[in-house]
Amino acid sequence: MESGDHPSYPLRLEGELQPDLSRWLWVVKWLLAIPHYVVLAFLWLTLLVLTIVAFFAILFTGRYPRGIFDFNLGVLRWTWRVAFYSYGALGTDRYPPFTLDDVPDYPARLHVDYPERLSRGLVLVKWWLFAIPQYILVGIFLGSSGYAASRADAWGWWFQGGLVAVLVIFAGLALLFAGRYPRGIFDFVVGLDRWVARVAAYVFLMRDEYPPFRLDQGGHDPVSRPAEMAALAQPPAVAAADVEPSATRSTAGRIALIVVGVLAGIVAFALLVGGCALVAVDRTQRDDDGFLMSPTRDFASPTYAIVSESADIDADGGEWALDTFLGTIRIRSESERPVFVGIAPAADVDRYLEGVEHDAVDDFDSSGDPEYSRRSGAEPSSPPGTQTFWAASASGLGERVLEWEPEDGFWRAVVMNEDGSRGVSADLSIGAELDSVLWIGIGMLVVGALLAAGAALAITAARGRHA
Repeated sequence: MESGDHPSYPLRLEGELQPDLSRWLWVVKWLLAIPHYVVLAFLWLTLLVLTIVAFFAILFTGRYPRGIFDFNLGVLRWTWRVAFYSYGALGTDRYPPFTLDDVPDYPARLHVDYPERLSRGLVLVKWWLFAIPQYILVGIFLGSSGYAASRADAWGWWFQGGLVAVLVIFAGLALLFAGRYPRGIFDFVVGLDRWVARVAAYVFLMRDEYPPFRLDQGGHDPVSRPAEMAALAQPPAVAAADVEPSATRSTAGRIALIVVGVLAGIVAFALLVGGCALVAVDRTQRDDDGFLMSPTRDFASPTYAIVSESADIDADGGEWALDTFLGTIRIRSESERPVFVGIAPAADVDRYLEGVEHDAVDDFDSSGDPEYSRRSGAEPSSPPGTQTFWAASASGLGERVLEWEPEDGFWRAVVMNEDGSRGVSADLSIGAELDSVLWIGIGMLVVGALLAAGAALAITAARGRHA
């Protein structure tokens, strides 16, 4: 296929199949590539954070910040080199270098043209709505199509059990038994990798041009002009004697800035995800009275009582903190027979239930249902409502609500039948006012956004030093 047959796409992916590949090395490349997998995991977290920053930059300015673009392109390049070495192609036995830069003499190269302008409207929909057909296809290529949106990345290129993986395994077996890599399989695999890379550049907002529904096979990009890959921006070779100490210091400073940017990006990503989760929970999980409630669970026991673990509340003189951050605690119960729900000091509850058969809640299983440990004994000496040590209680048939203002001390919650009889069953949920959750979430979002901006600045500065 000649370059004139199709318009040139602004991403070029190249892979040169190396002769004399080892028959068996591919079997252990997953182990040899682990250092790259670890580094790339952090780099991809940072790429996701920086793509969010780039999203807002494009939305308001129509431009992709050059420093962020160069970093994200570097992550794609690094990923393609590792994929080409390992189970994205098995095209070389030469170990990939640890660098974001283009490496002209490495047999796997990738370049994306920097866009001077991007559509501010298209950025709102292209990465999810317009890309849906591409996600489906990429899911077939890489496997795990149900979450293909997140698979056009490092993990997807490594090994996900899709079409690429199957073909690469066939190629590996051919190497093992025949000592040669079938050229047809190689060309087809690199064509699939090229398709994935174009989709990745599109959904990471690096280009507005829609990835073509076209399989351009072969190690050399069929729609690239011959000299383009050789002309990728690389500083001219400099003799070792001409390198000044300041250049070494500049390189060390650049690496330090990238490391700082990556770490800040990881923290920013965690804060942004946590902040979004808290804001979402605050806005969706409150009841009509403004309490943030847990899901309702069925608590049942053939004994005389169900008892919670001891909760230690230590405000250390900061009762205002309990009021500000926790607020009133609410337990809502619903049952088909009259039940008693109470909160009391742990020592009083232990004395009351000493020698009484009851179940203590130890944990919750994977489905959220409670797990108990049994305490043997007899029936209680008197119904729970006759005791005077309860700090708060509610009893009766149907839905009942207990509210309690938390205080210092060790506390237990108890559920019993109102008459103290055997066989306790009630649907319970617990919650609190937690008025601070929204503000904590907003604070995490603000700090996360600031850290993301700082990460972008650090990485931009590092790339600027290199330029």
